[in-house]
Amino acid sequence: MAENDLEKPKIKVGWFSFSCCEDNTVVFTELMNDHWRDWKKLFDFRHARVLKSQNILDELDVAFIEGAIASDQQAERLRQIREKSKKLVAVGACAVVGMPAGQRNYFSEGQKREIEFLTARFAALPKVLKVFEVVKVDAEVGGCPMDGNKFLEAVNGLVSELQNIK
Repeated sequence: MAENDLEKPKIKVGWFSFSCCEDNTVVFTELMNDHWRDWKKLFDFRHARVLKSQNILDELDVAFIEGAIASDQQAERLRQIREKSKKLVAVGACAVVGMPAGQRNYFSEGQKREIEFLTARFAALPKVLKVFEVVKVDAEVGGCPMDGNKFLEAVNGLVSELQNIK
């Protein structure tokens, strides 16, 4: 590690999950097996429920968003995360294309009536939304689950960009 690397502040990161199966969280934690030594020098994990029990939502350099947005409550939470993040990355198919979490968007009227009790119970939006339909997205890593190599490419690009800004 170069001496000037010690002077750089850590990149503040958050990992957030919405309506999905959280397969990207599994890929993320598996990637940590290979990259933890480097990442602990680079990143300050401010919010990542999978990694820690005490999470903070304050100023973030990068927020990774997994999952589609299925309720007003989720949309509001996503807006709060976006306000506090310099960069926001949508990860996985649900976040990027809204599927498979958004299957009900394509239900027939009869099918929609059959699940009305569930959508009411969970205060669901009439339509499941992709992340970019709610907030500005700076990068996307698609797939179900996401491609680990594409995620690493995105992370490396963001690290390079943010370290040049700081």
